Amino acid sequence: MNQRERRRRRQVNELVDDVAIEEFTVAHGKPQLPPVAIVIAAYKELENIGAVVSTMPGTLCGLKTGVIVVIDGEEDGSAEIIRDHQDYAVIAPVNRGQGAALRLGYRVAREYGAQYIITADADGQTDPNDLEGVLRPLVDNAADFVNGSRRLGRTESRGTIRNIGVVLFAAIITMLTGTQVTDTANPIRAMRADFSSQLTLDEPQFQASELLISAIMSGARYQERPITMKARFKGSSKKGGNFAYGANYAKVVFRTWIRERASRA
Repeated sequence: MNQRERRRRRQVNELVDDVAIEEFTVAHGKPQLPPVAIVIAAYKELENIGAVVSTMPGTLCGLKTGVIVVIDGEEDGSAEIIRDHQDYAVIAPVNRGQGAALRLGYRVAREYGAQYIITADADGQTDPNDLEGVLRPLVDNAADFVNGSRRLGRTESRGTIRNIGVVLFAAIITMLTGTQVTDTANPIRAMRADFSSQLTLDEPQFQASELLISAIMSGARYQERPITMKARFKGSSKKGGNFAYGANYAKVVFRTWIRERASRA
């Protein structure tokens, strides 16, 4: 993607985000979020989202939490379920991908007063009991970016190819960044809210590696914490087949590394 196309995409994304935030203020006013924002991106997860938000903890590390669910262009009734749980629904008017949805969630968290951001999955793969362990190094000022790791913990996935991919991409990013990484695509990640605005994040999909590489190469203090990767509650993954997913993920890894390396040169 050339610079012109990148600028155009950013302009379109900013317009979509502005529309979503305007709708958010109509629905929720201008709330003062609690210190910890749990950000979840959801696309066609009507079957799961109610159960997921109901399990999110009300406090982490002694700090109150607020749940922000970004609905990625699919108004299927999820917003009403989220609001019934007294949580915050942000509706993107078009489907753009998990990366764009999470960036919108980060923006809402920053602009409405959260100090920390931690992410979770909309399909039930996140164990809520793991969130505090991932957030703790931030609250203790021992890290700037913390990633959950199923390899330090455990996974319920029996997909051999996917599990091999976790090991392979961890080795590649470890080599590229010079920082030991064991899990590059974990759904649980934590950072200060203001830190999210200091990184270049452009990828609409496969964004976990972009965020991870950008954070490490920015000089952030990086840590990992063990988590359990659970099986999704209902439905099937929307990430596509293993080989297509791996090829697209690899493109993002190397594209991000080249960009960050060039920007720091």
